[in-house]
Amino acid sequence: MGAADSNSLIKFRDQNPDLDVKAVYMISNAPPFAVVGRKSLGVSAPKDLEGKTLGAPAPDGAYAQWPAFVAANGIDAAAVTIENVGFPVREPMLAQGKVDAITGYSFSSFINLKANGVPEEDISVLLMADHGLDLYGNVILVNPDFAAENPEAVKGFLAATVKGYQETFADPAAAVQYVLAYNDVAREAVELERLEMAIAQNMLTDEVRANGLGAVDMERLARSLDQIAETYAFTAVPDPATIFDASFLPPADARQVD
Repeated sequence: MGAADSNSLIKFRDQNPDLDVKAVYMISNAPPFAVVGRKSLGVSAPKDLEGKTLGAPAPDGAYAQWPAFVAANGIDAAAVTIENVGFPVREPMLAQGKVDAITGYSFSSFINLKANGVPEEDISVLLMADHGLDLYGNVILVNPDFAAENPEAVKGFLAATVKGYQETFADPAAAVQYVLAYNDVAREAVELERLEMAIAQNMLTDEVRANGLGAVDMERLARSLDQIAETYAFTAVPDPATIFDASFLPPADARQVD
């Protein structure tokens, strides 16, 4: 078992149709893909990017969604200058005003910008999930042979995962202590802020509160495939049921969050 971006899984399955790897648990109901700008540089909404310079590392996961973000928000892509920047200099360049906005993970870029001296009230985080993208985020995967041979082990792992997330959401400060125990350079306040942002923006969404932890809405997953097709040429657009298998999840009432 492992964890990966669901959108990457979808493309992998298309490129490797003989490998029946499925997702069995949705970790991030909304991915952290974002365009992050500065209000003082005139970026507060998607259309504000027209006439501006966007700093985007070529292999960045958030930048990979740019065509879909453009389509969903009616942005004139020709009016946006894309500058290929390195990951280490992405936030410093925005802090210095050398670019007007960047692509990145919402919580990481937000925290990094503050560390580079940008006031919190000057940072605009345009979470793609809040601006027209139906994409899901990270999932738990399972080896198909292992799942077939050990279904109870998979169910047990997911039950433990649900319990861990329920306890994390109930007490994020306690959960961060486990990070600190294994990472000598992590700072408690920073990691707590990062976790609380991830919970609020990506993990504990209205959909999760309604449907329980780990599940997906198959209609939304189908819509996300249409958006992925704006950035990726499918050999054959898959059936959502071939991507996500909900049969190993605990019952819905056991996956609720108070």
